[in-house]
Amino acid sequence: MVLTQRLLQYLSVFSILFIQFESTLAQNRTRDLGIEIGVMSPGQKNSILDVKGVSVGHLTKIEGTDIRTGVTAILPHQGNLFQQKVPAAVFVGNGFGKLAGTTQIEELGNIESPIILTNTMSVAAGIVGVIQYTIDQSGNENVQSVNAIVGETNDGFLNDIRGMHITKEDVLQAINNANSILVEEGNVGAGTGTVCFGFKGGIGTSSRLLPKPLGGYTVGVLVQTNFGGVLQINGAPIGKELEQYTFRNQLESADGSCMIIVATDAPVGERNLKRMAQRAMMGLAKTGGIASNGSGDYVIAFSNYIGNLIPHQEKSMSLSEKKELRNDDMTALFLATIEATEEAIINSLFAAEDMEGKNGRKIQALPKEKVLEIIKRND
Repeated sequence: MVLTQRLLQYLSVFSILFIQFESTLAQNRTRDLGIEIGVMSPGQKNSILDVKGVSVGHLTKIEGTDIRTGVTAILPHQGNLFQQKVPAAVFVGNGFGKLAGTTQIEELGNIESPIILTNTMSVAAGIVGVIQYTIDQSGNENVQSVNAIVGETNDGFLNDIRGMHITKEDVLQAINNANSILVEEGNVGAGTGTVCFGFKGGIGTSSRLLPKPLGGYTVGVLVQTNFGGVLQINGAPIGKELEQYTFRNQLESADGSCMIIVATDAPVGERNLKRMAQRAMMGLAKTGGIASNGSGDYVIAFSNYIGNLIPHQEKSMSLSEKKELRNDDMTALFLATIEATEEAIINSLFAAEDMEGKNGRKIQALPKEKVLEIIKRND
């Protein structure tokens, strides 16, 4: 019976991955269409998964005419996160949001749980799901305090957000769906019901691989896009030429939010991770985002460099031994963060599809053919 159940589990995971793989192949990512953002090379997958050990899972909830929401889970490494914490930092671009768990990250400089992204009214469900996941893990039998990291954007334009349709079980399912093979983008997980620059937003990801002389490290970024501004791609004035931008079309306001997750395998401590997180907001700005008054723009950055993982329990008065890059060697990582953030945001728009949701409201996807024409004219 146990073997049968386990086989069914494996088949279920395989089916999910196969469906995601087919979906990803069907999506035209920015680079597939000849748009190369920045000067650094992306990793093999051009996703946050290029940082070895990171995994991502989605739970997408599309039901009836009004439910358009979901959960995205990011696991910094494959082990027990509570027992082996990762150095981390948070940067707030604009604080109109509900990012749970930030004070402990700021105080201790680490993360001890999966990072959950969902909608504004489901942060509590995210916390409960993370706690349940953590206390159920082998080795955590005596755990009585868990700092759950849960970020959000408000998908209430397309989703019945007041219905609070995300459950603890949905959060656990997203965590259990996490894999290191691919990240599906667009209208999935926490990006199911989001809107960006007046077009359909969603989940996007990208990465940058540093040259060997600069360390050969990887930076990966995942975003949940739900914000406004004046869209530009590689400097081309897309929003202006499409006449779709903040304050012109009042259907689309500047308010919203963007969650940005930055991962690296570089030996970087919490102080320099915060500096990397700050640069992610520069990547957002390059797309035309303006961090409006009503926007919650947050960056969480972590390093899973194995030599700097933080054991939950250490011998009293023992000295920690860490290896960290010098400040003078951080600049390449800054550039990698900026470029990967910019491309992840644009990938979220290119992967997204038209959606109809709550009260019959409709949001169109970015018109890719028109965008390519504008970019070509502005080369």
